[in-house]
Amino acid sequence: MLRKGTPWWKTLGDKGIFSNIIRVPITFPPEEFNGVCLSGMCVPDLKGTQGSFTFWTTDPALTGPDAGGDVLMVGRSGDTMRCPITGPQDPSANEVSPMRIPMRVDVLTENEKIRLTIGAKGDEQIVEIGVKDYSEWITLEFKAKKGKAKVTGIARFYCMGTGPEFGLYMTPINIDPSNPAMPIAHPTVYSIYLAKKHGPFATLGLAEDTWALNERVIDEEAFWKQALNIWQERRSQLFDALDKTPKGSVVCVFDGTDRVSHMFHRYLDESHPANAGKDTEWGKDKIAEIYGIADDLVAEVRKKLDPKRDRLMIISDHGFCQFKRGINLNAWLRDNGYLVLKDSAPVDEASGKQISRDWLQDVDWHKTKAFSLGLTGMFINRAARERDGIVAEGDELEAVKAEIVAKLSALVDPKTNEKIFREVFDAEKIFTGPYVFQAPDLFMGYKRGYRNSWDCATGACPVEVFSDNTKSWSGDHCIDPREVPGVLFSDTPINTDTPNLMDLAPTALKLFGIDVPANMQGKPLF
Repeated sequence: MLRKGTPWWKTLGDKGIFSNIIRVPITFPPEEFNGVCLSGMCVPDLKGTQGSFTFWTTDPALTGPDAGGDVLMVGRSGDTMRCPITGPQDPSANEVSPMRIPMRVDVLTENEKIRLTIGAKGDEQIVEIGVKDYSEWITLEFKAKKGKAKVTGIARFYCMGTGPEFGLYMTPINIDPSNPAMPIAHPTVYSIYLAKKHGPFATLGLAEDTWALNERVIDEEAFWKQALNIWQERRSQLFDALDKTPKGSVVCVFDGTDRVSHMFHRYLDESHPANAGKDTEWGKDKIAEIYGIADDLVAEVRKKLDPKRDRLMIISDHGFCQFKRGINLNAWLRDNGYLVLKDSAPVDEASGKQISRDWLQDVDWHKTKAFSLGLTGMFINRAARERDGIVAEGDELEAVKAEIVAKLSALVDPKTNEKIFREVFDAEKIFTGPYVFQAPDLFMGYKRGYRNSWDCATGACPVEVFSDNTKSWSGDHCIDPREVPGVLFSDTPINTDTPNLMDLAPTALKLFGIDVPANMQGKPLF
């Protein structure tokens, strides 16, 4: 686990106070404490990825997506297709070889319904779903070719259409909460309990399949239905926790408002480049609708609380804005001499520029002073930190950072003639603590509308610095935090006009009469 600090619920637990923590980010793998926890963001799927969908189709015009899953062409014999399901790697195989489950798909009743026959003969599951409908969660058991090893996961299927072309979407194969292949809860029995009481549920860290919509293997209607299904699962878990926790703390994260805002934000701006070739009407009210659903949830929760005893806080750690233009910082660093590619790196014929594949594969580290990876950060190639670092600590490091900050602060988008940064932050000037050295050295405080490009996040270095964002993921918040402030609602007045996320942990401790540790940042809000 990359998180180094002690969460406040662990501190409460050490004092004998029980907590129920549901789907909070960066809680995987789950840690032992006096309470229960269902892990959230970073829980992988059964294949070990952060979410890999599968889409079977007869449409030869479709091509494999850039990321997020597999598009598989299948042949159609009458009304039947063979669509084998690929699972995790076979532990009994000497070479890389995934386990598979056979699946036959038959089109029924004038193309309005399909039947899935999942599993080997004599061990089949029969599932029927309508066009534009989701199945329930289906248990998938993968068996090794040799020995008795087997593992189960769960997935849902959605039929996009049966004619003239066939399309069947399968969610990433989630870890089965009733029989988890790895710990996703503390204690392990907690996920089993929830599944037995409320039924199977999504366990993947990023459960709503944004990449399937990005790659257009599903449409907005399918994504919306999926988001609502997951919301209802989370609602059941929250109210179960409230019923089972007469004293202590309950924290539950609802991701639906975030995911819908990411994927439907383009509907709020007719000029968004992601609107090209896509529907611009069906989803225009969905962001407002999901917030209405959230408001209804708050009303339900308040009815269950005792105002004389209980305290309710509702927190969003960020706001939202349009994401219209992407910036590849590696391309900018190359053009300005801070990032150098190997002589063997590919060359774009039209521009004559060297380019690099994902994950910085073609970087010449012995000549490179800075590079970017992820959504907001830039790293200096520091000799004291990186394996092949060349920038010395002290004056040289400070000079390189200052030079890059000055140049980026003046960077203008050639399409709009506007500066793109509100501020470029030096990590050592805004963060404290023992782990600043491991963090990116510079953080990008973009203005609204801008963000690191998709290929910058994966460490590529293309020809152009600027690009239009044409993906359905059209809203974002990985910019200057002052541009997208979060919100805090409290049923008890707070003592400041400028609350901070860092204030929440000391506030929770003080509510239970626990002294705030000296190394904990932030101040109690009550």
